[in-house]
Amino acid sequence: MRVVVLASGSDGNSTYIETKEVKLLIDIGRNAKYIKEHLNSIGVNPEEIDYILISHTHKDHTSALKTFVNKYKTAVLLSQKMFYDLEEIKEYENIIIYDDDMYLKDLKIATIKSSHDAPDARNFILENKGESVVYVTDTGYVNRKYFNQLKDKEIYLFESNHDIEMLLNGPYPKWLKTRVVGSYGHLSNKDAAFYLSKLIGPHTQKIILMHLSHINNTEEKALEMLHTTLKEYEIEFNDISCAKRSEITEVIS
Repeated sequence: MRVVVLASGSDGNSTYIETKEVKLLIDIGRNAKYIKEHLNSIGVNPEEIDYILISHTHKDHTSALKTFVNKYKTAVLLSQKMFYDLEEIKEYENIIIYDDDMYLKDLKIATIKSSHDAPDARNFILENKGESVVYVTDTGYVNRKYFNQLKDKEIYLFESNHDIEMLLNGPYPKWLKTRVVGSYGHLSNKDAAFYLSKLIGPHTQKIILMHLSHINNTEEKALEMLHTTLKEYEIEFNDISCAKRSEITEVIS
């Protein structure tokens, strides 16, 4: 597989996944021009995208959807609740409703329920010929019942949204702080570090921290928390980076 995070954060989120037979976007935030330009930068024509997989319907994950599908006629994968919540594509014909696992040619996608304040919200485990990618973001917590499915995968794209002290002492109004730290909000650096310490294993090759708040977090704080936590659990792992708001990550193969 090839994996590239095109954008990650409150401005918009989109991740490119490629196998031998499938080219897929997980979410499509920002705008269609941004998505096109950044796909082109890794040698991908937007017309080649087979599917857009929607994790939930918040605008930072869907803002480019209508324009992109109107131009390129890409198939959209989403749950029934998501479909009813997206008025802008009600008349679009190339829709595939998912519920649980999906098989797209040589790509298997397992969906797990995330805990977020959207009509439906999912995270994903993508597998192709022994390679695997975990996509966990926009969730207040990770349910322990999914731990066995999530353990010891090759690549983790994992939310590390906020530093708790920065959030609580920052400019957000009280109601928004409560939302972010709540069980339907976002994972903190501390949460992400704890979960990753329980999930990564000998097959893990790469961790990319996702959806960092530009107001309530820094890359340095997110990385420090994860490195410190892994050290506490006597786990040696150093191939960790942070996805950015307006820049693509390295191409992971």
